[in-house]
Amino acid sequence: MKRFAHAIAVTLLLGVAGQATARHSVHAAPPQHPPHDATPPPAADPRTATTCSPEHAAMGHCTPPATPTPPAPCSPGHAAMGHCTPAPAPAGCTPEHAAMGHCAPAAAMPREPVPPVTDVDRAAAFPVLAHAGMVHAPARYTRVTLHRLEGWEDDGQHGAAWDASASTGGDIHRLWLRGGGERAGGRTTASHVELQASRAVARWWDVFAGMRHDIRPGEPRTRAALGVRGLAPYMFEVSATAYLGAGGLSAELEAEYDLRFTNRLVLQPSLELELDARNDPARGTGRGLSTAEAGLRLRYEVTRRFAPYVGVVHERAFGATARARETVGGHARETRVVAGVRIWF
Repeated sequence: MKRFAHAIAVTLLLGVAGQATARHSVHAAPPQHPPHDATPPPAADPRTATTCSPEHAAMGHCTPPATPTPPAPCSPGHAAMGHCTPAPAPAGCTPEHAAMGHCAPAAAMPREPVPPVTDVDRAAAFPVLAHAGMVHAPARYTRVTLHRLEGWEDDGQHGAAWDASASTGGDIHRLWLRGGGERAGGRTTASHVELQASRAVARWWDVFAGMRHDIRPGEPRTRAALGVRGLAPYMFEVSATAYLGAGGLSAELEAEYDLRFTNRLVLQPSLELELDARNDPARGTGRGLSTAEAGLRLRYEVTRRFAPYVGVVHERAFGATARARETVGGHARETRVVAGVRIWF
């Protein structure tokens, strides 16, 4: 009896030990990967499938469902290359979000629809011009200019000088009447008048030809005139004239420049040179550079047509011309302060 009870106790102990060993092997053994050629297990029935917690997934008891990857945002650069299509702009896209590229503002719709353009609208926008009703500049115009009318006082004697011109014609061909002279000590010391015909040969440049009649000094005489005048670079007004007659060949060179301080205040430097090809005792001139006159006049244009001025003028004679002036009691050099007016109409 004792032997039979001992056998039963040993059998129970061995059964309990075997169950504990099997339970430990189930939890401790690592999961076995199926061979490559093994058939995958059948899909779980959604009706009997349970939620796979992270703990069971870590122990290999189940496989968590795949989480869908959100699509990457479509940037303007990728959209321009055709790699993706940007999402439509949400409602209420503010200018700040549009500037950062987060959205695109919707096109502003007009409050009132724009009507289509009709033939009546086109006719009103582009009317047929009537040339008879247009005002054109006159083809011929006349202008009179008193360039200088000035006076001075030197050694108790009063003097005056003038330089004027009148022209008529168009922009290409014009007819000119010019004149100038001086008075000193109550008598006229120099006086001349010219008749010229000019033609425009380039922009701002004319050539002219005509006749000049000298009244003083000496006996009156007439000479032919040929020259060119115009606007040189840097806005210099220049003129060069050659004279040919009984007294031989002579020439006059003139240059002026208007330096504007304001719209009305103008400083005008000027230079005049006279040259002779031979001595002319009857008129008191010598060969070469006979006289040079430099002036500096400051004028104020009260209107464009009326401008009083003050200035200083220095005149010098050279060579035989200087000796001829000193012989009759004149001066080879002379500086005078002048005041005058400039008028045109």
